[in-house]
Formats: sequence, C-alpha cells, structure tokens
Amino acid sequence: MTPRGKEDMVEIPFNRPFAVGTEFNYIGQAIANRHLSGDGAFTKRCHNWLEERTVACKALLTHSCTAALELIALLMDIGPGDEIIMPSFTFVSTANAFVLRGGVPVFVDIREDTLNIDETQIETAITERTKAIIAVHYAGVACEMSAILELAERRRLLVIEDAAQGLMASYRGRPLGTIGQLGAVSFHETKNVISGEGGALLISDPRWIERAEILREKGTNRKHFALGKVDKYTWVDVGSSYLPSEITAAFLWAQFEEADRITRERLAIWSLYHDALADLERRGMVRRPIVPANCTHNAHMYYVLTANLRERQRVLEYLNGHGVNAVFHYVPLHSSPAGRKFGRTHGELPTTDNLSERLVRLPLWLGMGEQHIARVVNTLGDALGGR
Repeated sequence: MTPRGKEDMVEIPFNRPFAVGTEFNYIGQAIANRHLSGDGAFTKRCHNWLEERTVACKALLTHSCTAALELIALLMDIGPGDEIIMPSFTFVSTANAFVLRGGVPVFVDIREDTLNIDETQIETAITERTKAIIAVHYAGVACEMSAILELAERRRLLVIEDAAQGLMASYRGRPLGTIGQLGAVSFHETKNVISGEGGALLISDPRWIERAEILREKGTNRKHFALGKVDKYTWVDVGSSYLPSEITAAFLWAQFEEADRITRERLAIWSLYHDALADLERRGMVRRPIVPANCTHNAHMYYVLTANLRERQRVLEYLNGHGVNAVFHYVPLHSSPAGRKFGRTHGELPTTDNLSERLVRLPLWLGMGEQHIARVVNTLGDALGGR
C-alpha cells in the first residue's frame, strides 16, 4: 500500500445524513403544538404526502421499515409453518418480521442484472403453505413486477413489497411500494429521505386499512374513538405500538417538502459515478449497476461488482486505507446462522453466492462534489491497478 498523501487524510464517509434546513423549525412547531406522541398534525401531513405521491389507498407512518414489515406479518395472520418466498440477498428485517410470527422464509436466487429476486425461480418454490411473495427492490430498482403479479394472481398469493430503498422510484410508471397489496418503505438515515429512524406501511388494497389502523395502535380501536364512532376505546385485536413521535414526523415533513430536489441531486451524483466508471467497465475491471428500461430508479446507492471475493477484499482494504469509506453487504440470509435455523433454501443460489461476494458500495450522499467523486473513482482505479 502506498503512503497516504495529504488528500487521503480527509476521509470521504460512506454516508452523511442530509438536513434540508427546516427540520428544527418544524420540530419547534411540534413542541409548541403540545402534541408529541404519534398521529399529530405532522404525521397527518406525512400521511397525505405519501398517499398523493405513491397513490396508496392508505399510508401509515411507523417507527421503522422493520416495524412496517412486522405490521404486514400481523395483518396477514402469519402463523407457524407459513411460508413466504423472498430473495436471500436482502436485509435481515425482510425475513425477521415473518419469523417473529412463526413464518418460514423460503430463499430463492436473484437476477444477474438487477440483483433483485429472479422471478423465474419463484413458482417452483411455491408449496401448499406459501402465503406471499416478497419483492425486495434492491437499490431502488424495481423487481420484474408484471411477472410476479401474474404469478401471484394465478396462484392466489399476496405480493408484499419491501421498498425500504424505493421511495421516489417506479416500475412502468407505478411508484414502488404500491404495486402489490402491501408495501413498506424506510426513512433510516442511510436512505434518500430520512427521519433518523422511521418507516411507513403503504396499503394498496382498501380491505386492509381498518385492521391495520387497529394493529398499529396496540390492538385498540382508538381511531374510532378519536372519530367519535365509539364512546370509549378498548383492546379489540392483537397489535403493538408502531407509531413514531411527532418529533420524528416533523423532521420527516421537512424532508418530504424537498424530496424532489433530493432525488434530482442524488441522480446527478449517481450519473457522475456511472459516467466516470464506464472506462473501468469497458476494460473488464468492474461491472456497473444495470437499470432496466422499464424502471425509474432513485439513486439510492452506487455499487460496483469486482471480479471475485479476493479482489473485493483487497479493493475495500485499499479504499478504506486511503480515506474512502466503502462497504459491502449483505451476507446472504440463506448462509447466515439464523437463516439456516429459521428458513429454507429453494435449490442452489449460485447468483446470490457469487454477486454477494463481489459487491462494493461506494459513498453517496448529498453534498458530494465532483472532487469527491473523482477521488473515489481514482482511488478505486488505483486499487484495481487500472490507472
């Protein structure tokens, strides 16, 4: 490894949470309103925004995307032995939410191009215990939803969208998270639009709305009480406390107001990366992300694929040793201790095993300038021996 120069001493972080500038003002308003628990004025604004932008029948803020997925598992009445088909290449919450209810994740392989679930592998994984297919939209690039929806309708299965990375992205013009019956999005600080921690349940089928509101409010009919439909509220169903506070919602509202600008600026950074790395791809040193023509992505992340695991490890060591904080993910769930314990794998997953060992995520955050991107790209080129 070559000695660090002065430029290398200033680290380029993997992520830097972005504030639009009005968050403190709205948090102050929430405090002044003297309503800091959930479902106050700012939560309602966020619900309305989500419903308008995603065309969901109903949007309900939660304290995380994980919580939204858990709420979906409750809504579906998942019980011991019920199977849910999903990719192995995803974050643990996709599986955990259903395992908590006794469900069994069934892991299938991913596509070579998008790293999304391989729709051609799903049908043979279906059994009499299958309840749903989970489409995880990796990097804000949509799964092949037409094929998944057709299969689900034919086999009478639900389609759940883990759109944690998918806000402001679409498939054939349809916003991610609202193409299946139920969807979940994330506002974690590593996402595009953030509230530190936070998420939302998106409901596209109206028959789920009333019960979702009850389960989200600890299993009570508090919503009906607030609307004057009952003279007292009480425990009527299983549930838990999934509401975020008004402080969180106020922060999120500031971000929603700037969501279009945030998306434009992230796309500009993503495009700079994509153009700058074209030469390394032409020379066979990396593979860049692939976005199908029917998908509009949101620049959630920029990654490259190296030749193999050994090279990925060497590249990560070099980048981080020269002040570029790059990372990898995920350890495939089917090969993890909990995945082997709680789930089952449908056949071999060669693409998952191969691509998960080669992926490098590069820094991408609002405020990155051309000089940051040039340094990341040049350092990557040095790591690969391509300069």
